[in-house]
Amino acid sequence: MNKIKWAFTIAASLSLLGCEKYPEPAVDTGEKINLQAIYSVTQSDIDNIAQNLEVNYRVVTNIPTDKCDSKIADGACFEVELSFTAKKAIAAKDWTIHFSQISPIQSFESEDFTVKHLNGDLHVIALQDKFSGFSAAETKKITFRAMFWSLSETDALPNYIVSAPGLDARVIESTVPYIDKDTGLEILPYVEPFTDEKTQFKRTASDKTQWLTSEKLYQRNSVLVEDKLAVIQAIIPTPKSVTLDANDGFADISKGIAISLGNVKHHDVDAAISRLDTLGVKQNSVGLPLHLSIVSNNDKVIGSYSLTVTEKEISIVGVDGNGVFNGLQSLASLVTVGESRLPMIVVDDEPHFTFRGMLVDVARNFHSKEFILKLLDQMAAYKLNKLHLHLGDDEGWRLEIPSLPELTNIGAKRCFDVAEENCLISQLGAGVDENSSVSGYYSVSDYHEILQAATARHIQVIPSLDMPGHSRASIKAMTARYKKFMALEDEAKAKQFLLEDFEDNTQYSSVQFYSDNTINACLESSYDFVIEVMTQVKKIHADAGQPLTRYHIGADETAGAWLESPACKAFVANNDQGVTEMGELGAYFIERVAGILSDLDIETAGWSDGMEHTRVDNMPAIVQANAWDTLAWGGHEKVHRLANRDWQVVISSPDVLYFDFPHEADPKEHGYYWASRHTNTEKVFQFMPDNLPVHAEFWLDREDNAYVADDTKAALAPGKKFLGIQGQLWSENVRTDDMVEHKVFPRLLALAERAWHLADWAVPYNYQGAKYSQQSNSFSDKSKAMRDSQWALFANTLGQKEFTKLELAQIDYRLPTVGAIIQAGKLHANIAFPGLAIEYRVNGGNWLTYQNPTAVSGEVSIRSRSTNGLRTSRITKIK
Repeated sequence: MNKIKWAFTIAASLSLLGCEKYPEPAVDTGEKINLQAIYSVTQSDIDNIAQNLEVNYRVVTNIPTDKCDSKIADGACFEVELSFTAKKAIAAKDWTIHFSQISPIQSFESEDFTVKHLNGDLHVIALQDKFSGFSAAETKKITFRAMFWSLSETDALPNYIVSAPGLDARVIESTVPYIDKDTGLEILPYVEPFTDEKTQFKRTASDKTQWLTSEKLYQRNSVLVEDKLAVIQAIIPTPKSVTLDANDGFADISKGIAISLGNVKHHDVDAAISRLDTLGVKQNSVGLPLHLSIVSNNDKVIGSYSLTVTEKEISIVGVDGNGVFNGLQSLASLVTVGESRLPMIVVDDEPHFTFRGMLVDVARNFHSKEFILKLLDQMAAYKLNKLHLHLGDDEGWRLEIPSLPELTNIGAKRCFDVAEENCLISQLGAGVDENSSVSGYYSVSDYHEILQAATARHIQVIPSLDMPGHSRASIKAMTARYKKFMALEDEAKAKQFLLEDFEDNTQYSSVQFYSDNTINACLESSYDFVIEVMTQVKKIHADAGQPLTRYHIGADETAGAWLESPACKAFVANNDQGVTEMGELGAYFIERVAGILSDLDIETAGWSDGMEHTRVDNMPAIVQANAWDTLAWGGHEKVHRLANRDWQVVISSPDVLYFDFPHEADPKEHGYYWASRHTNTEKVFQFMPDNLPVHAEFWLDREDNAYVADDTKAALAPGKKFLGIQGQLWSENVRTDDMVEHKVFPRLLALAERAWHLADWAVPYNYQGAKYSQQSNSFSDKSKAMRDSQWALFANTLGQKEFTKLELAQIDYRLPTVGAIIQAGKLHANIAFPGLAIEYRVNGGNWLTYQNPTAVSGEVSIRSRSTNGLRTSRITKIK
């Protein structure tokens, strides 16, 4: 690198570091700049600050004040007091602290510090001129206001970084998260617990959300009673038709099962047979005969089967290999671990939806191959058949593309490299270590293993490398490639896959507050990149034996990019593609990428907000649209419009299907909440995906207020149906595999129930259109009673049968907090999933197992424990 370029790179880096005082380099002086001659801070000082600065993060209020910017986010903002206490004296100056804060900071007050938003969630705290250092035990504070709300203690992001130019950055130790040994949950030690419901827990004066106390939970759980017999006979997801033995008879499997494959191929059923073995049902030549067979039936959908269990044998007949596999999983569902009998039963079953999916975001924070393999096992166990693997986003690119090594050499790592020449900058609290678990990618061989495991379980993997928005990782990787080949004086190769116009001065901010995350739609090199990547991904799939037949573009949230791009101005002025204004470029990009996919014989999928702007005539005949529009905000209207285009709509409603949202309304519950403050397993079970507007009769909006769904203007055309439903796990603040499992399970089982089984209590869609509210009565009291009764059985089945199976698969599902009250001096406790153990502690003493109402006196704490005894839930106190 020549000296002028080096000097300007340093200047740009220092700007990102927040060092505005650093002088701009003018011309090449012939000498390298000595940073230590300008900055007095030493590496020893940085190390000392990292070890001895105690950080405390306290949400003061979510109620907007006159210091909030009324022009931004409708004036919504929250206030935080961020304090720093030095355990030892700190005399050094000229250092900064970088930290992640999801919502951009608007304003601040401090005598010692300044704070500035840089990009995405990254902010920098710098020292004011009058900063005089810390004496031992001294505390200095900064109060800031940021956009929107902070309603959860887990909103704060960890790993604050102290740095100075020319020195190694360090993570401030007091901000490093740790894992609680009992619960397995990540703890942010520097975040002060919420105490005030009015100012911290509520976001507006109209917010009716109730903090879920143990007393309120006790009342909610009180309708559940333990029902052991019904659980033994239960299958999840519920079959279409079940006939039980009239005498409640049982088949003996104490000697195992003797499997006869018939005309079934080993590879179609091996994974299901292996699961039976894990549950304790072994193969044995003298065991109960199990006959498998395939009998084609054009009147049945793919995956249909029948299962018969008698005293003398078990029979499973599928319409295809997938159907036999599903029948084996229903047999596994009948198994109670530790029991040597099965209920005698006849099942005739078929799926309600063709598409039964789960999305996992491994781009924001990486999640291991081992986790994905475990997830595939559980998806197959409950008959989900589509894994939407979100592999590329702003914060990471997670799939090896052999011809473009920069995508993973740079785009798969986050560290403290402000020039982003070796990794992406440390977004989302990633820290300084590029080898941390939040970084990483799947090699070609890793991805082959995932695909092969999915194929063995009859699951289609639908990859997604988001574009044109949410593409910062790929943009920065290809810019690094450009610099590499320019240094080698190979301009053609440098520009071959370039994704940004260096002369574009457009000022924009994406939904995640990036100013540089959108692929330029007007560069031919952008489409060359798409062709190269998709050709490579198609080959990887083919080599693994699962052809790539559908790809998810992403296609969402382009946020007004390109307006000042010379390349785009020229394109709009001179193109022959029917694009007449800048606002049409996003749709043009999607249309063109869809055409590229069609040329590669790959079907197009994308998110509804980007796909809806395309011209239908320019799109392929088959298009999948994931509808993620919030129901409480009239989201059904867009869903219906897309379905009326004859597109394949996959319901992905955030109100109920975003599993990164909190399970319950409690500030200690993990997750974002922009569409729902509490999405527990019961709410997922209640979902009627065929009739979206009807939920206005019994669900509430994100502030727990009633809403109206008017379906008279955008009703589905007669006979239109949805392709299926999909659960989503976005991972902006989900940093560990265990936390992903905590978020996904047991909600995934309720997702499977709604994807596979059409409930008899579900309200059929009204193709004439209707208006729904809590005053309409389409969902009758009789239907509600039927739903709640079936939920009680479902909850019992999880607590008494399925959780044990999850534990055998080493799945750290969320253990529910316990409902409890104290009446007449006695503790009364209950739980959302009967069968799980409840423990209590009085005045900080030993934990005791709760059996029946018990006399207590003093401070009482409660928790639940997993069936294997290895984990507990969060501890709550009875107030």
